[in-house]
Amino acid sequence: MPHIGPDVILDKPALVHDSAQLYGKVYVGPGASIWPNVVTRAEMYEIRIGARSNIQDFVMIHVGSFTPTIVGEDCSITHHVTLHGCEIGDRCLIGINATIMDGAKIGANSIVAGHSIVTENAEFPENSVIAGVPAKLVATRDCGEKNLGNARFYEMNARNYAEGRDRLSDEQVAQLTALFGG
Repeated sequence: MPHIGPDVILDKPALVHDSAQLYGKVYVGPGASIWPNVVTRAEMYEIRIGARSNIQDFVMIHVGSFTPTIVGEDCSITHHVTLHGCEIGDRCLIGINATIMDGAKIGANSIVAGHSIVTENAEFPENSVIAGVPAKLVATRDCGEKNLGNARFYEMNARNYAEGRDRLSDEQVAQLTALFGG
């Protein structure tokens, strides 16, 4: 059974799945998508999810002890990620099962590798490739364009789901192939 609390603001998202559990002060921006079994909890501070960002299956977003959780625009927060009182810049991709803790800041156009743990108050500049336990800067590269492409894919997919279609059309597949250079 879904829960969308009275302090949640849905600002024209592409999709909020019926299984989502959104508690506390949460803002979901235009074109954003909230996928199956996502849980957000903001008993204090707030959670902000920027325009066109996708929060994928089984993500947990909570505020920190002293910090809100902010997700920028055009981000992909992939399956089983935990965001806990951190800030994610625009056009970031957070890999499967990564954890980002209180006070951590990830700069725009960055990637956090799957299974990484970004510890409390860690800060990474724009264009970072971050990996490991604890997570470290392993490369510097502008991943913004590819991350934006991934976010566009998820927005397209979310709009399909919202209309009851869980498969892409042949035309959409062709668009994505062109977008990703396949």
